[in-house]
Amino acid sequence: MNTLDSTVLNFSTSSLLLMNAILAVVMFSIALDLKPRDFGRLAAAPKPVVTGLISQFVVLPVLTYLLILVVQPRASIALGLILVAACPGGNISNFITHRAGGNAALSVSMTAFATVGAILITPLNIAFWGRLYAPSREILNTVQIDPVQVAITVSLMLILPLILGMVLNARYPELADRVRRPMQNLSMLICLAFVVLALAANWGFFLSFAQCVGVLVVVHNALALAGGYGTATLAGLSSYDRRAITIETGIQNSGLGAGADLWLFQRPWRHGGGGALWGIWHAVSGIVLARIMARTEATR
Repeated sequence: MNTLDSTVLNFSTSSLLLMNAILAVVMFSIALDLKPRDFGRLAAAPKPVVTGLISQFVVLPVLTYLLILVVQPRASIALGLILVAACPGGNISNFITHRAGGNAALSVSMTAFATVGAILITPLNIAFWGRLYAPSREILNTVQIDPVQVAITVSLMLILPLILGMVLNARYPELADRVRRPMQNLSMLICLAFVVLALAANWGFFLSFAQCVGVLVVVHNALALAGGYGTATLAGLSSYDRRAITIETGIQNSGLGAGADLWLFQRPWRHGGGGALWGIWHAVSGIVLARIMARTEATR
């Protein structure tokens, strides 16, 4: 009998290389909106950024672990949720924050800091929280992680595109202005195309298992949004900043989650399909929430 834990999705080596290239393009397009002064905001006004990073890298993993303890899912699904929770904000969070009437500058700064911090924090969160849950610990115990290979892959996928985009924006601002919108549109289109192709290649898998996984993805996303809102509220932040942190926590970089799956397990999106389903759902929930937030602000 075919089970979720024994299912390996249909991805070729060329598909994995393509996924890495897509993530690099996404990071480059994000970096075109970044300037050194964006990072200077941390020193000038650290509280919102620090609150947001705590929400992403501490509060969300804790909530995810509590959800796993309550639901007791199979190892593959649990590890899929942990993978997503360990990732920084997604590349569409800045756009959605702007549409929600939130602090887009804070969102961009959080994306930048979280993405750089993910180089160390994401693998640590995966290892720590994954090993606390006995079924997923069994998977992690079979993994041999090559830290040098992980560092090289992360550098090529995240750091190099980030540096190139920021250098282009700083030294050739007119060129950056011309290519910014096309690059951002291209990154969105190729991410969407990759997800569609992945679904098409593994449609039987999703028909068999996506229903049970999908419910958890929706609940998990709702917890992430609530965790971001609650953390920002407890920190006494303004509604303007609170919207940014809520969305930044609720929209995770599921593409990076698939990449982390590749780095650690060499079997992308095996773990419950959470990354792929999250990538679809978080865009839907984020856009709907942005419209609600914007409408609420307009009626005040």
